[in-house]
Formats: sequence, C-alpha cells, structure tokens
Amino acid sequence: MKIAEIRVLEILDSRGRPALEVVAHLEGNGRSVSARAAVPSGASTGRHEALELRDGDKKRYHGGGLLKACASVEGEIAEALAKINPLDQRRIDETMIQLDGTPNKSRLGANAILGVSLALAKAAAKSAEKPLFCHLAGDGVSLLLPRPMMNVLNGGAHADNALDIQEFMIVPAGASSFREACRIGAEVFHALKDRLRKAGHSVNVGDEGGFAPDLRSSREALDFLMEAISAAGYRAGKQVFLALDVAASEILTPETRYHLKGEDAILTAEEMTDTLASLVQDYPILSIEDGLAEDDWAGWRHMTAALGEKTMLVGDDLFATNMARLKRGIKEQCATAILIKPNQIGTLTETLDVVSHARNCGFACVISHRSGDTEDTTIADLAVALGTGWIKTGGLSRSERTAKYNRLMRIEKMLGNDARYAGLEGIPR
Repeated sequence: MKIAEIRVLEILDSRGRPALEVVAHLEGNGRSVSARAAVPSGASTGRHEALELRDGDKKRYHGGGLLKACASVEGEIAEALAKINPLDQRRIDETMIQLDGTPNKSRLGANAILGVSLALAKAAAKSAEKPLFCHLAGDGVSLLLPRPMMNVLNGGAHADNALDIQEFMIVPAGASSFREACRIGAEVFHALKDRLRKAGHSVNVGDEGGFAPDLRSSREALDFLMEAISAAGYRAGKQVFLALDVAASEILTPETRYHLKGEDAILTAEEMTDTLASLVQDYPILSIEDGLAEDDWAGWRHMTAALGEKTMLVGDDLFATNMARLKRGIKEQCATAILIKPNQIGTLTETLDVVSHARNCGFACVISHRSGDTEDTTIADLAVALGTGWIKTGGLSRSERTAKYNRLMRIEKMLGNDARYAGLEGIPR
C-alpha cells in the first residue's frame, strides 16, 4: 500500500471551536482504504505542551481558525510523506518532526502533525484488516479494558461556578466488566442529578459533560458524590471510588501560592498538600491529578512523599506527555502516574514511547481526552491496546464523551471471553 492522498478539513469541536480532521487514503494491490482522525483541544493547557497552531485572524472564528494548520497538512507534510511506507509509523512521525524543526512543533502545528499521524495509523489498521486496538497492540498481547474516570462535577476552567477544583470524578473500579462500570457510572450520574435538583442546584453541564452547580467547597461537592453513590445502591470505597483533577496551575499566584477563591484561602504547596491529604483521609479518593502546579517540582516532591502511597498522584501539566519532563519527574520522585494526551506531544509514536517508559519505571498511565473534543474515539482503542488500565474521557451526557465509552463497550463485546476489565487490581488503598 502507498499513501495516495492526505486531505484535511476544519470541523467543529464540542465547544464550537475549529478542530482539525485529517483523511488519509492508501492504495495498492488493487485495493484502497481511507481513514479519518480528528484532533481535540484543551481548555486548561499547560505551558509545556506542543503548540496547537491557530491562525490568529480575528475575522475568522475569533482568531481560532486552522487554515495555517490545514495548509501544513496538504502542503509540506503530504509532500514529505508521499513515498513513505504507510505501515512504518515511526518513520512517518519522525519525518514530520524533522520537517517541523522546532522543539514544540510550532512551525507546522502539533494539531496538523498529530492529525496526520493518527489518520495514517487508522488507515494502516484498515489495510491490515484489523481494529485499531489490535493493530496498535500487536500480536499475542493481553488486552485490558480500562477503568473509566468519569467527570460528573465540573469546576475551575470547565465551569462558571465557585469550585476551585476542576474535576470531581467517579471511578467504578469495583465493577466486573467495562459494560457494568458504564452502567454503574450512569446510575450514579442520574442519582447525582436528582440530588442536585432537589437541593435547588442547576443541573446544566460543563465542558466535559459533568454537572456545574454553584457549590462553594470541595467537601460540599464530595458529599454530593457520596450521597449519589449511596442513593444509586452502591458502596463508596468498595464499588465506586472518587478522583480529583485540581488543575493547580490554574490557581497559582505570581507569589507561588495556591489561591482557592471559592474557599477564600491562599496556601503554600505544603498547605495545599495538607488540604488534599485531609480529603484523602475522609473520602475514598484513589487519584489526584495536578494537585500542584506544572513547575512546582519541590512541592511535587513533598506531596509525593506525603501522599504517594495513599493515592495515585497524576501529572498532567507537570509532564505534558513529554519524555524529558517525565524522566525528570521519575528521577526527582515527583508523582506516581502520568496523564497521556496525544495532542500534548503531537505524534502517535512519541505517545507510545512515553507510555512505555513510564510503565517500565513503575508509573501508572491514564489515557485522556481534552475539554474541546470530537466524536473521534482513538483514545479508547489506545487505552485497550496499551493495557494502561485507566481512561479519562468525561461525563455521561455529551456524545463526544459517550462515544468513547460506547467504543469501549463495543471492543469488550468484540473480545468476548478474552475481554478483561482492570477492576480493583493494583489500585491504591
């Protein structure tokens, strides 16, 4: 098979902003296959992420247009890849990295490069007549369905309320299958909706499909989750656990303090760690993402020493799916897990390399969506193929989020008796 054509289109993401969709066409041996991939966009983006190239023309999409990235795809990138074997993913990705020539893919755009990388991977899977997860996993690999981290209460940059913590998640790790985990999550989600409504709160949803009520404190939010779990007929800490995404870089002051506006508190890294430790003590929290800011390495060392054996500490902005930052975190004993967002680094190969290194060093890996997402379900296949055991893909009320859950249920059905759910195996606590 040869790369016959690479086309690109400006589509819309879940927030009504432009997103890049790439379609790759392969031809050869009397056959032709096509595959498409769409690239998501974050709201609370870290400073160390690869650059998402946007036009800056205020007359189009308020400056968010993607004509420059589109030109990168159909111009330089398509030309550079024209004679490369479409099954050689590493060469494809390395060619684009070298063509861009910048440390953060800012010339051609990480969104342009990733869109091509994923579209060609999907086309290669089709040419091999394999589902994407099988193509990425390779032969003889034991496949694992991940535990879903379901964002059911939104705060921070994802909602217009006073909650400082960005995401409050439920994790139905005690389910016996992924399908059952989705059912449990949906039942808790609707029980939460009922309890919020009865308490006089709005049940409108935020960017990632979770509710965005006007709650005033983290404990009030967590208490609602505990009540919802019980009302749905489950036990918190046995069947359903909790997880947080603090997104602490968003609340960092110039004086390197953490400003919890909703709770009228300004904290040092040590005090922020103590605050999180008290929540872990009182609630079945098995994961905290970005509990401190992206460059607060000393604070992360302290937090990891204090909490690393009690709950999973996930670095998102801290690592930005970047190998160099991950290696520093491992060396300095910062965090115990890494969030994996392909668009933070910009190619499929680099994503796979980061996951491999993290797992070899004992880190957990959480495959993640973005707040501005699309109906593309690549991350679902990626989580199964890599057997990470974790996926974070939002609430249960918006189709760009449920698309990932539905894809995972279809994969589980496809695997039949070979399907294995991560469940309680190896989680903290």
